[in-house]
Amino acid sequence: MAEHVELRHNSVVKMNGQTSPVPGDDLRTRDVVARSILENGPSTAAVLGQRLGLTPAGIRRHLDLLVADGVLAAREPHSAIIRGRGRPSKVFVMSDKGREKFEHSYDDLAVAALKFMSAQSGEHLVSSFAQSRAEDIERKATTAISKKSNKSQALAEFLTEQGYAASIEEKPMGEELCQHHCPIAHVASEFPQLCEAETEALSRLLGTHVQRLATIAHGDGVCTTFIPKTTATTKRKVRA
Repeated sequence: MAEHVELRHNSVVKMNGQTSPVPGDDLRTRDVVARSILENGPSTAAVLGQRLGLTPAGIRRHLDLLVADGVLAAREPHSAIIRGRGRPSKVFVMSDKGREKFEHSYDDLAVAALKFMSAQSGEHLVSSFAQSRAEDIERKATTAISKKSNKSQALAEFLTEQGYAASIEEKPMGEELCQHHCPIAHVASEFPQLCEAETEALSRLLGTHVQRLATIAHGDGVCTTFIPKTTATTKRKVRA
């Protein structure tokens, strides 16, 4: 039987500037490895080792155990990021089982309720519910980011507070909003209207068209939303 993994603790002990596991506390280190993937997205063993200050042998031991326990899954890297010769390193991603071990347990009752609503009264009520939820997120986020100059970064901070572990990544033609955790992924996999309404809310909050590139609900490692550069921003950079 696979060893139980508790993922709520994410602390380690730093010794002489290096991050090291507490002697004999493998479970805590394993928690840190899993949470690092949750918060930073799919990662190779080499990247994880550098990020957490663990030896190659140490990080691979923890990864093997997390995969055996079903918390992580090992995948081949996307063809677009493979460079050079040699066998590409596997990428480790959070599994559905792994996500369930974190703060949010997927609510099967919500899925059942929405299915009943759709069957009895029509799918339009599910869409209305999704829109209402998105509007609630938008209302709360508007207050949180209204006084911030960097709207996208402020939005990522707000979403992190809501349990999405969000971050912003700069791209040549804009930015990517990455949500490394989704509290409703299980429900959204059954009802994509939730993701669609949420994307529309993000667009209204940022005042520009955005494009959802990937979602955890559809099996991707991270919910990724592309935010294009605005005309005003582009002009300022050109003038500079």
